[in-house]
Amino acid sequence: MGGLESVVVGLALGLHSKGVGVTVVAIVESSPDRNPVIRTLRAGGVPVHPILIPHRAYLRERREVRRLLELGQPDIVHTHGYRADLLDAGIARRMGIPTVTTIHGSSRMSWRTKLYEAIQFRLLRRFQAVVAVSRPLLRDLRRAGLAPDRIRLVANAWHGLSRPLPRVAARNALGLPLDAFVVGWVGRLIRVKGCDVFLDALGRMRHLSVHASIIGSGSERERLDALAARYGIADRVHFHGCREDAASLFRAFDVWVLSSRSEGTPMVLFEAMAAGVPIVATRVGGVDDAVSEAEACLVPPEDPAALAGCLADIHSGRQSTEQRVTAAMARLREQHGTEQWIERHLELYRGLLNGDQTKTSSTQTC
Repeated sequence: MGGLESVVVGLALGLHSKGVGVTVVAIVESSPDRNPVIRTLRAGGVPVHPILIPHRAYLRERREVRRLLELGQPDIVHTHGYRADLLDAGIARRMGIPTVTTIHGSSRMSWRTKLYEAIQFRLLRRFQAVVAVSRPLLRDLRRAGLAPDRIRLVANAWHGLSRPLPRVAARNALGLPLDAFVVGWVGRLIRVKGCDVFLDALGRMRHLSVHASIIGSGSERERLDALAARYGIADRVHFHGCREDAASLFRAFDVWVLSSRSEGTPMVLFEAMAAGVPIVATRVGGVDDAVSEAEACLVPPEDPAALAGCLADIHSGRQSTEQRVTAAMARLREQHGTEQWIERHLELYRGLLNGDQTKTSSTQTC
């Protein structure tokens, strides 16, 4: 469950708790029963309609989406991700249903993804409203020519569904040595997430007794294996693959790193804040909106030397982390809770329903 999926889960459960009739339509390519998003939503009482679609069976997907919309007759359809924006949102509009989309950021995974995302931005003006999760994304939407009155800045919030395991239990779950200094990294292994920058920083610290714990999977894995070997740290870099329980494992880390080249408002940052783990993060996207130097050590993107320097200072004790951890946990509670976040979405939906503040909306999320 990545950041986008985590937002969908938090939003759907939050709306459901407010008495809104919300249904999630989930496009999946493998067994829905094994999907953590679907399981979590159903456990929270949110109806989910999985559409099991083989790779690139786009016409079948569109037929099923149309069938579900005709059956459910939602007041609003809220899509997440370029696939739903490109393939499915137009079906709702042709049925006279207002559409909202959330722009979470760019994955920059391949030329094909970049093309899809470019087309997505051209289509955004057809939506009745577009939610940006960070100020840089808001600026991108304005530069793309989107009408200002259609854009809403609604930074992500922390729904607190996961509970962190104690340190020893988390380390045992990952098979990490209990007495080692461990630097954690969690995310998709794709270029935009900057795991290569993280390994470069660790290579500059190879004279120190530091282990790396990397949770996630993706197209960069083989390249990252090669980089770890090149930097002489392969024996201290632990790749754990994709872990469904990743959000509960942060206390296994002595410090956690976000080394991304680009972000929206990263949900994984909230997971680290909630776990009370010291944070080192690149100044990208909505990171500055979520934490300041009072809560984290912030470094420029693509600067492994700065990242290594910050990690070395934490490792040696030259940089104290206790006050920052306390401040980060307090900021998470005070500024990034779900109550106001859900209300912002409800205000948006009500505004689309002809300004009728008394009408209870039914929202369908793809």
